[in-house]
Amino acid sequence: MIWCFLTPVLGAVVAEQYLGRVKTILYSAAIYGGGLAILVLSSLPAVQETVISLPGLLLSLFLIGVGTGGIKANVSPLLAEQCTSPGQVIRLLKSGETVIIDRELTVQRVFATYFLFINAGCLAALASVEIEQSYGFSAAFAIPMTVFIIGFIALMTSKDQYNSSAPDGSIIPSVLHALGITIKHKGNLNCTRPALEPVESRYQEYPWTNSFIDDLQTALSASKVFLLYPFYWAAFSQLLTNFISQAATMQTHGIPNDILPYMNPITTLFLLPLLDRLIFPTVRNLGYPVHHFPRITAGFMVCALAMLYAAFFQRTIYVSPPCYDHPRSPTCMHGQVPNDVSVLLQVPAYILVASSECLASVAGLEYAYANAPKSMRSLIMALYLSTVSVGTFLAMAVLPLTVDPKITWMYIVLAMAVFGAGAALWSVPVQRKEAG
Repeated sequence: MIWCFLTPVLGAVVAEQYLGRVKTILYSAAIYGGGLAILVLSSLPAVQETVISLPGLLLSLFLIGVGTGGIKANVSPLLAEQCTSPGQVIRLLKSGETVIIDRELTVQRVFATYFLFINAGCLAALASVEIEQSYGFSAAFAIPMTVFIIGFIALMTSKDQYNSSAPDGSIIPSVLHALGITIKHKGNLNCTRPALEPVESRYQEYPWTNSFIDDLQTALSASKVFLLYPFYWAAFSQLLTNFISQAATMQTHGIPNDILPYMNPITTLFLLPLLDRLIFPTVRNLGYPVHHFPRITAGFMVCALAMLYAAFFQRTIYVSPPCYDHPRSPTCMHGQVPNDVSVLLQVPAYILVASSECLASVAGLEYAYANAPKSMRSLIMALYLSTVSVGTFLAMAVLPLTVDPKITWMYIVLAMAVFGAGAALWSVPVQRKEAG
């Protein structure tokens, strides 16, 4: 997971500097498909008995991570670039009804739909679990590879139909050069403007214009918001780590520990259309625009509430028999009996975390696109996606609290951190381009 959310920066550089978004997605998809093929081969029973099985697995994960980076950094900007209508357009429908098509709202719906399909794909992984149990790992890996190949062929046949910004071979060196000068002059970006060259550089011509520096300033300003997202992702990461281990200390009623996380995509598939089609339009009709910042803040606060709820039922586990604050301890009934608390208590936590993702994650994608200069959209999107990896590393700071009987405090610390990040969001000095 960490690798897959670090590589988007590489994918963004390749797209902005050399290939453009469409070609980068195609080449990245080919690399990803190669990784899937190696994964299938390395999981065959005959191969698993040889010494090449483990190297094959590691190589496949490396290639999948590289391919993921090129796809993730460029798909969402490419989707939004297909919305070519400028501003608001009045259109007459066949029914005779006159409607206003708003580009910003269209982009918002595009990102919501994109996020919806991501979660539909996550839910489809349930089938892989059943297939693996019945037919083995190679069959379970072969099915997503087959589906991916079909998607790749569809992309290849339509690659010339997409609107996309052309790559600028000088963009990355210019950004690095300008940032180097800015650091040299104690963070003063204005020193890089051709019309305002410092005395020692007045005879040097910079290879950019003032408008490029304006774009860079906008990008840097927008990126300040991303500094708060790792706190959110640190809390969100508990979904696939401590929530699962927590379920093992509860009465599961025959439900596998790793099934409950699928409550996240199920909730998203239900809630996201409700927000997009009913709740947000209703709020707008009442005269309140649905901007990025309120949605991001609401997402952070709901995530904080989820962590507080997790702390509550962790405390409930600790006060329940038979092992109390050391559930599944080897010294208590040989670690074979969970505490007398139903795992269904976890369901509200999963619903709250998924609800927060529908707000903070989707709005984050929109914000990254809306506030990125046209020449840096993939790069800014990659910086936003990289906050997931930073958040995963940040979550390691609470590792000392992930042992009984301290886990309650871990959730409280995470709740305080993400709540503080949400509150601090409004104090970040940024140039905002909001969509309503």
